[in-house]
Amino acid sequence: MARGDPEIAANRLEILNEVPLVELNPAVRSLAAQFLSRSNLPPKASDDAVHIAAATVHGMDYLLTWNCKHIANAQIQRELEEISFDFGYQLPVICTPYELLGD
Repeated sequence: MARGDPEIAANRLEILNEVPLVELNPAVRSLAAQFLSRSNLPPKASDDAVHIAAATVHGMDYLLTWNCKHIANAQIQRELEEISFDFGYQLPVICTPYELLGD
């Protein structure tokens, strides 16, 4: 399975070097497990569930992604929004960078 161009990925990591990381604490892990068990996210999307849960638990306004199969997917987001609400969280706006920037 391809994970993208290694050189481009290294450039992205360098740009993000100064951005603080969010903790993958028990609340994040618990919400990710709920996402996997209560939505139509497949088990192979467990890393995606953690990304979404981390952004949700830590109150991010936006989660930018190029993953339109499991993350920036309107049908999945609807379910994740309900699950997040059930646990007292608000799902961030999940979109591609192009969608955030507009025209």
